[in-house]
Amino acid sequence: MSTGAIVAIVIAVILIAAIVALVIVGKKAQKKQEEQQSQLDAMKQTVSMLIIDKKRMKLKDAGLPQAVMEQTPKLLRGSKLPILKVRVGNRVMNLICDEKIFDRVPVKKEVKASVSGIYVTEVKGLHGKTQVQEEKKSFFKNLVAKAQEKAGAKMVK
Repeated sequence: MSTGAIVAIVIAVILIAAIVALVIVGKKAQKKQEEQQSQLDAMKQTVSMLIIDKKRMKLKDAGLPQAVMEQTPKLLRGSKLPILKVRVGNRVMNLICDEKIFDRVPVKKEVKASVSGIYVTEVKGLHGKTQVQEEKKSFFKNLVAKAQEKAGAKMVK
């Protein structure tokens, strides 16, 4: 056999082993995520709250309890999370919001929310209609939109 064929076979074996390892790790991660989701659903409570503010903040700057900081891995402490500042009853507290619903959360509105510990999983409007904030466009998207508007073309989404 030539050297090129041997190298190709070795690379193919390594790639197959890497794919098998990724599949196994992926299945374990999926099982772990399903267990965590079932725990969140079991601890879920519906609470009426006033949303004061919402931001994406670093975990260490969010003002969460010290126990939360100690339980998170060190690499994740600097990552930005969706944080809601809410008033429940007469207490003001910071809660972590689910990434899927963060854009739909209305600011300065009273809502009914499903909360599991310090994690907000679902938000429903309580009084009036909830308005979704418009997405901020990047500089490039604004530039393209202005150019298309001047040219008379329709905006492509």
